[in-house]
Amino acid sequence: MSSSESATRAAQHDSDTHRLHQLGYAQELARHMSGFSNFAVSFTIISILSGCLTLYGFGLNTGGPAVIVWGWPIVGLMTLFVGLAMAEVCSSFPTAGGLYYWSAKLAKKNSAAWSWFTGWFNFLGQVAVTAGIDFGAAFFLNAFLDLQFGFDARPWHTILLFGLILLLHGALNQFGVRVVALLNDISVWWHVAGVAIIVGVLTFVPDQHQSASFVFGEFVNNTGWQSSLYVALIGLLLAQYTLTGFDASAHMTEETRDASRAGPRGIVMSIVVSVVAGWILLIGLTFAIQSYDSAVGTATAVPPAQIFIDAVGDTGGKLLLLIAIGAQLFCGMASVTANSRMIFAFSRDGALPGSAFWHRINGRTRTPTNAIWLAAGGAFVLGLPYLWNATAYAAVTSIAVIGLYIAYVLPTFLRLRQGDSFERGPWHLGRWSRPIGIVAVIWVAFITVLFMLPTASPVEASNFNYTPLAVLVVLGFAGIWWLVSARHWFTGPKVQGSPEELAAAERELESLA
Repeated sequence: MSSSESATRAAQHDSDTHRLHQLGYAQELARHMSGFSNFAVSFTIISILSGCLTLYGFGLNTGGPAVIVWGWPIVGLMTLFVGLAMAEVCSSFPTAGGLYYWSAKLAKKNSAAWSWFTGWFNFLGQVAVTAGIDFGAAFFLNAFLDLQFGFDARPWHTILLFGLILLLHGALNQFGVRVVALLNDISVWWHVAGVAIIVGVLTFVPDQHQSASFVFGEFVNNTGWQSSLYVALIGLLLAQYTLTGFDASAHMTEETRDASRAGPRGIVMSIVVSVVAGWILLIGLTFAIQSYDSAVGTATAVPPAQIFIDAVGDTGGKLLLLIAIGAQLFCGMASVTANSRMIFAFSRDGALPGSAFWHRINGRTRTPTNAIWLAAGGAFVLGLPYLWNATAYAAVTSIAVIGLYIAYVLPTFLRLRQGDSFERGPWHLGRWSRPIGIVAVIWVAFITVLFMLPTASPVEASNFNYTPLAVLVVLGFAGIWWLVSARHWFTGPKVQGSPEELAAAERELESLA
């Protein structure tokens, strides 16, 4: 690095630290991430090779190819509106607290209450999306082990693999902070190359493909519901669940250089690249279906694995499956990273039980070690109902969507209420801010109701969508705690000290490193 580049980077670091001091926080986390690395975290968590493929079987039964292929760009466009509105706020407040901090600063009154509930929805969604990602990775790994070694996909096998994957991701985040940053960068190219390889193989190797009329027009309803419109709407879960997690770019801003620009760009570009690449992947996979009944009824419980094998044979199918598993493992690792930063920030402001413990920083690695294990442990607990409920995975993904998107849109709603008094950061939407924000709020209100509805008929204990129950438990806990206790002491994001005190705290951390 040249002396001029070093000087520029040092000046940027000083500017980022100064802005963080203005927001009330010391530079406790190491600011080593580039703009590309910030984008890479969100792109990795969105992970089209995770969300698209793990819920593909759900899509085959709830609307089939028509909903899978056309639902994707529709949901993608709506998600982009949500992301654009978030990015504008992120530019004004580049801090790891992200959404709940934004709500506190944007609310005209009752700012502590807005911050409290935004944070708890974000916490619920972050834990659920970590569970969904690593649960999906466990499904796919179980399918590979079944094909290769006969380790069949019974529920306790999948839960065992789920726990081991979370353990791996927790350990990587605790001990390999630099390795995690490197793996996130590699993950971007793994996803891009992986999609190209999978689509290329599925395009040129099989002797036959489905017709265009099948891929773009075939509607399938295996849910038991009679309304085609209802089935098509709940089938949008595949796309909406995949396009989550891009708030990671906001949570990583305290570790990103030029955060007020890099964070917003990370949010928006992760959505745009994922929408384009994901649509290509879904179309390529759907064209390659050799037998619909075989894909839906596969013994591996992973329809894409069966499609790979039917299309290109056992060896080629297993290799494609390994590409997908690698992407999902990258994705889960990044999700634990982002989740732990949100927990760290929320605990820094005293909002979680045992906050002093969860906020603790490892002096050597400058990472929130205890928060990492809360993220992994909470995700494991959320996945356990799969032992009794076969539709638990769809419920976990619904919880992730609802928790995250409510947290995503509350700051946008509050920003709309501020009108012209909102202080823009260097990255903003100009005159498009209000219409984009209105569309984002309406869309999130719609999907919040939609994904709490039952996905199969008749509704029984074995297929019950426990999403409303999980959301109500967390909301009830947060609400009761707020009314009984927290409203008397939680004032929103805390100011850690004067600029001099923050600088002294930073010097102390540096001496421990």
